[in-house]
Amino acid sequence: MLNAIVIAGPTACGKSEAALAVAKTIGGEIVSVDAGAVYREMDIGTAKPPAQWRREVRHHLLDVRNPDERFDAGAFCALARAAAEDIAAREKTPVFAGGTMMYFRALRERLHELPAVPQSAREEIARQMRELGAAKMHEELKKADPQSAEKIETKDRQRISRALEVFRATGKPLSEWTDGARPPPFLRLRAALFLPADRALLRQRIGERLQKMFAEGLAEETRAVVRKWKLPPSAQSLRLAGYRQASAFLRGELSEKEMRERAFFATCQLAKRQFSWLRAWDGAELILDPFADNSRARLLDFAKKAGDK
Repeated sequence: MLNAIVIAGPTACGKSEAALAVAKTIGGEIVSVDAGAVYREMDIGTAKPPAQWRREVRHHLLDVRNPDERFDAGAFCALARAAAEDIAAREKTPVFAGGTMMYFRALRERLHELPAVPQSAREEIARQMRELGAAKMHEELKKADPQSAEKIETKDRQRISRALEVFRATGKPLSEWTDGARPPPFLRLRAALFLPADRALLRQRIGERLQKMFAEGLAEETRAVVRKWKLPPSAQSLRLAGYRQASAFLRGELSEKEMRERAFFATCQLAKRQFSWLRAWDGAELILDPFADNSRARLLDFAKKAGDK
């Protein structure tokens, strides 16, 4: 089992800078745990590390999918394992850093292996989800796979779609695919969690970062990606906060003011969900306030000790 360091926290709290400092200090390489940063040509709205940082420290799992492709926790785990093994083979330490909590959960608990689903099946379910809505699709799931439907909320479009995709592609309920023991973990994770005490400051940072993104051309980047890849509004890459509102603005559904306001609200809601995941994280070895004066020193000390074990 490989040793790895984790830096997890809510959006806009300084995880990327902290991960860079840790990796430079211990001779590590960074593995991005970010559902948006996997997409090529979507740089502004995902706040990808700048080129200079990537020259200083090697980063993994950035730009590994086109914007018209799907990416999920299973795909993340497969790439994360390959990256960790590659880093360890060069006698360096993987530093997993980001805020996609479902991916962290998948790393910690591992996932059952699921069958591949044809693109045509995905597109058909996406079309039906747009036309019929989540509640109707959840009713279909109840008939096809009542065990999965019981665990999935009626508004959870992504999980409803995934369960129906598996059923239609295989004729076998998702619940049957996920019965039994999970695969064993391949990483020993030493986790440092960022939990900012000053929520008002975090919201301020979220607002400032969004203003910078829009000033740098987030709407224009969204337009270019949508046109080049012919993305429908339901594309997975356009569900990301910021891009979702920018694409609605480009379709004439929102004013510029509404786009900015809704992007801010959506990002704050994301941070709220991230806090919930972080508070439920068992076994973290370090919990710190990233805005505190001594946070960087404490993190680097933790990383040095963790890297030596």
